[in-house]
Amino acid sequence: MSASDVPSSISRRAFLSAFGSGAAALALAGCTSVPRDGVAERPQQLITPVVLGTPREMYAARVDDGHQIPAVPIEKIDPRYLRQEIQDPTGERPGTIVVDTASHFLYLVGYGGRAMRYGVGLGRDGFAWAGRAQVQRKAKWPKWFPPAEMIDRQPNLEKYRSSYDKATDTWLGGMEAGISNPLGARALYLYEDGKDTLYRIHGSPEWWTIGKSVSSGCVRMINQDAIDLYDRVQEGAPVFVTSGLRTV
Repeated sequence: MSASDVPSSISRRAFLSAFGSGAAALALAGCTSVPRDGVAERPQQLITPVVLGTPREMYAARVDDGHQIPAVPIEKIDPRYLRQEIQDPTGERPGTIVVDTASHFLYLVGYGGRAMRYGVGLGRDGFAWAGRAQVQRKAKWPKWFPPAEMIDRQPNLEKYRSSYDKATDTWLGGMEAGISNPLGARALYLYEDGKDTLYRIHGSPEWWTIGKSVSSGCVRMINQDAIDLYDRVQEGAPVFVTSGLRTV
């Protein structure tokens, strides 16, 4: 299968039928359990209706908030991991993010039995996480605050060690936003039972890690895909990470 085999576009009518007709509303450092219908009350706001372009158009170079994002060499990526709209295999409610670690796919469940599928990179064995959470916060071009445990494992990260300033209620230190920042262009912060899991769904400049397990637990996406997902997801969206789908 080649990149040309990937569906290059879908009709506006088909896409709107699958993903709703509302306006835009839907934002692992080491990148709450929620009801499965936690976002089902406002279906018209879940997904921004758009029409997919060709893979080369979707992964073209772009300037975003002053940051230059380079084009992705799609011919070097397994076409299964390129963004595409498919029949939903998850059975979850619309608006839910499902990460299938067995296949390195992330699904955003839409309407009419459809879903948007993205390829992702995942954590190495020993750093993987699974369960239900929710998107508590969204961020564009976030700073990166590597956890102390990661810095202890990788002393070269010492310069990014952070500290909390109670007087200003802010975190000091960390790595500034930018194209080299491991969190990339966008980050979704996952919380479970009201507590930060320290795991993120985030962009990454390392497109070659998609479809592999190489990071310290976070769900990595191509920056262009992270931006696309960010624009479709609302805060509070349920997240389900599992290895049980095993789709191809």
